[in-house]
Amino acid sequence: MNPFPRIFDSSMLASYKSCPTLFKYQYIDNWKAKEPSVHLHAGASFAKGLEVARDAYYVQGIDAETAIGRGLDALMAAYGDFECPSDSAKSCERMCGAFEFYFSCYPLNQDSPPIELPGGRKGIEFSFAEPLPINHPETGDPLVYCGRMDALLNYAGGVFICDEKTTTQLGASWSRQWDLRAQFTGYAWACQKAGIHVDGAIVRGVSILKTKYDTLEAISYRPGWQVDRWYEEMLDWIEEIITAWQTGKFRHNLDHACGDYGGCSFRWACESQDEAPWLDTFFERRYWDPILRTEEKL
Repeated sequence: MNPFPRIFDSSMLASYKSCPTLFKYQYIDNWKAKEPSVHLHAGASFAKGLEVARDAYYVQGIDAETAIGRGLDALMAAYGDFECPSDSAKSCERMCGAFEFYFSCYPLNQDSPPIELPGGRKGIEFSFAEPLPINHPETGDPLVYCGRMDALLNYAGGVFICDEKTTTQLGASWSRQWDLRAQFTGYAWACQKAGIHVDGAIVRGVSILKTKYDTLEAISYRPGWQVDRWYEEMLDWIEEIITAWQTGKFRHNLDHACGDYGGCSFRWACESQDEAPWLDTFFERRYWDPILRTEEKL
């Protein structure tokens, strides 16, 4: 069995809850698709542009128009020469248009400002890495839970996590999906550990189609009891993952997880009695460090 992860984040726990075998492929064996995901690449480029624009405006004191221009430059640099699939709307040009559309809906000079953090920093791209009361099964060091928030904003008399999501469609159910999303409950816990009380999360969706853009803003609250419940159960999930790793038994969740969101990328491996040819053909082993945000080939 490959080494056990030292660091956990919300994506890793969501992977295990969806399907233990999916978690094993992604985070124990470190299999990653050879062809990068346009959704991940475009979303990361968009987030980089937002970070640079906010820093220019709120930290450097640059005017809103120039700040947005700097963010646009950062988005294009991050997108680089990535070749967008022909069936996707998330080309560099369309992502730039979505970026300008975002700030037409949420103008920098009218938006809720980021909070002041200890040391005079602004609540922009707030990262955390908190040790857990569970030791690594090999090293004995505490496991770490980490994450990164787009912003912490002063909003409606309280403090709210702000997170942007690029997507294709925004419907009636889009706003409701965040009310119990563990990602934001974990963020609230991390803020609590840093001495920052947050009331909830503002989730801004930006829909990117080939002919138009759209946006929705969802407000989701996180009372203390929900944060406490998340924390206790998060530890239980990690203990379960340790047991699965120690025994080598990662179950297959042969149900909705196989077909959700266009289908699991590992489904062909699960359909084959011998998974190795599929993995070797379509995947390669790369390790992603969620704290350093770097990736290396294994």
